[in-house]
Amino acid sequence: MSLFDVRVPAVLLRTDRNPFHHGTLGAVRSLGRAGLEAHVVADCAGSPVAASRHLAALHAPPAPGAGPAEVAAVLGRVAARIGRPAVLIPLDDAGAVAVDRVRAALTPGFLLPAPPAGLPERVADKAELALLCAALGVPHPRTLVPDGPAEAARAVVRLGLPAVAKWSRPWLLPPGGGLRSTVLVGSARQARELCLRAGEAGSRLLLQAYLPSGRDRDWFFHGYADHGGALRAGGAGRKTRARPRGAGLTAAGRWTPNPRLRALAERLVGELGYRGVLDLDFRRCGTSGDYHLLDFNPRPGAQFRLFTDSAGLDVVRALHLDLTGRAVPAGAPRPGRMFVVENYAPLTALRPVRGGRELAWHAADDPGPGRALWGLWGRHAAGRLLGRPRPVATEAADGRAARRWTARVPGQAGPSEPTGRCDDERAGRR
Repeated sequence: MSLFDVRVPAVLLRTDRNPFHHGTLGAVRSLGRAGLEAHVVADCAGSPVAASRHLAALHAPPAPGAGPAEVAAVLGRVAARIGRPAVLIPLDDAGAVAVDRVRAALTPGFLLPAPPAGLPERVADKAELALLCAALGVPHPRTLVPDGPAEAARAVVRLGLPAVAKWSRPWLLPPGGGLRSTVLVGSARQARELCLRAGEAGSRLLLQAYLPSGRDRDWFFHGYADHGGALRAGGAGRKTRARPRGAGLTAAGRWTPNPRLRALAERLVGELGYRGVLDLDFRRCGTSGDYHLLDFNPRPGAQFRLFTDSAGLDVVRALHLDLTGRAVPAGAPRPGRMFVVENYAPLTALRPVRGGRELAWHAADDPGPGRALWGLWGRHAAGRLLGRPRPVATEAADGRAARRWTARVPGQAGPSEPTGRCDDERAGRR
């Protein structure tokens, strides 16, 4: 007899357009291997996910920038096609926020965790998260939210340079606009210019004290808070490789037990009343040793399959079991296990690992995505390379050689000032 209620399918919702979101494939495989129908509501054009044998069906996603009402309408049509209640799992922050806003309209067709209304949006909003951390006494980088460009310039001086600039609600950033969710700023002028683009970004700019990266400083915690508030599945992991280095998504991570992180996660779940899957990102301060909470993502992290225990349980499977009224078994942790995203860390993917390893794309029982990856990734990388800014020699006013930056996109050349950017995993999402 199956541990799972195989009569209940799962619907995976992703609103962003990233074709290389390996977390989507991880969820499809986890559910499909358990004998469950895995439906994906996302744009998978040009994505290796579409080649998975565990994928039950693809459904058209909401239009870019769709509001909660349109998301609800799309999911309503998916529910009508499936014809029976399904477990709904948002895979990005925008989807999690939209689903929480229209929960009442979705519950006839979907099974969902029940956190306090509005809580997913509060924890995903980086300015709100700073306030929550201050109220709960959870370590968090010193954060200032300027009222305007002049105050932004003063704020980075108070924080010290370099400082970190973040958009409060990065899921609202317009695609192709050149704005990144997180930027390392090196001057007051740069902070002022970023603040001037707040209207374009769709949310407030916040500035944070910079915690330097380093060996053993970047950590994450994944878990599932069940209907009673108990934290199930998941665990603590250490980021061993990031893309970009020191500030990006997890290209390679290792399951590394950390009682302090678990205690922090349990306290957050208990005091906030959070229910559902969570993905927490931490950076350890090299001076105090404190683990500062950087992000609280109210959905599975892209590398959630790292935390597959001895019972085969991960956070996605735990959610399905709990929402369908099944017992959630307590498997033993598997410390030392690694998860590697092979298109971001190809050499790491080839090295032997004593504790076991799971690759993001390649799997013996599901070879299609791995085969599709490299051709699709090659075309993607070539397109990015052709559009990357490149330095062009110009003549400065005093006759010395100067450098300006132009984009190698036919018909779209224009100057831009290079900055110290550190994308906080928008592309592949932790």
